[in-house]
Amino acid sequence: MRIEGTGNKMTNHDKLGKRVCTYREKLGLTQEELAVNAGLELNVIKSIESGDTYPPLGIIVKISRALGQKVSTFMDDQFQKDPVITRHSERMEEDAPHAGMGSKYHYFPLGKGKTDRHMEPLFIRIDAGIKEDLSSHEGEEFIIVVSGKIKLRYGQETHILETGDSLYYNSIVPHYLVAEGGPAEIYAVLYVPV
Repeated sequence: MRIEGTGNKMTNHDKLGKRVCTYREKLGLTQEELAVNAGLELNVIKSIESGDTYPPLGIIVKISRALGQKVSTFMDDQFQKDPVITRHSERMEEDAPHAGMGSKYHYFPLGKGKTDRHMEPLFIRIDAGIKEDLSSHEGEEFIIVVSGKIKLRYGQETHILETGDSLYYNSIVPHYLVAEGGPAEIYAVLYVPV
């Protein structure tokens, strides 16, 4: 989350942007080439690298794939030895506004510090009224609804899930998750192959 008025302190936006830029330059790619390889608009890459935007997780996944890195490369600040324990009271939100959406997904990473991880575990609060934009990326997702109702669009199918329901799907199929009728909370585990 961006913290205004922090002087020279580097925010999550800045750290992510710097990492994307560093890995892009190591591969000898221009911003335009990265945008094409990730299937994103050039202005998205520029906004991320400049630290103006902290993108939603789906975009981080696309960038990590285009740069040949694990998602954790762009989400972690420090290494922790196993086991990585995230206490409920110590969860830290990484707020990622979705472009063109009036509401937000609120991400609480649960595996931060385990830099060799192959999965991305998250607790996510989803505000009601989010625009239903389809997303797709390599990998798989497993989700458990903690509270509220979730509407899943998966390809041509639509499903409503309630508290306690779970779903597991291949994320290459175009999909979206939105809160149905009010805010909702989920646990999500994403697997993205490198």
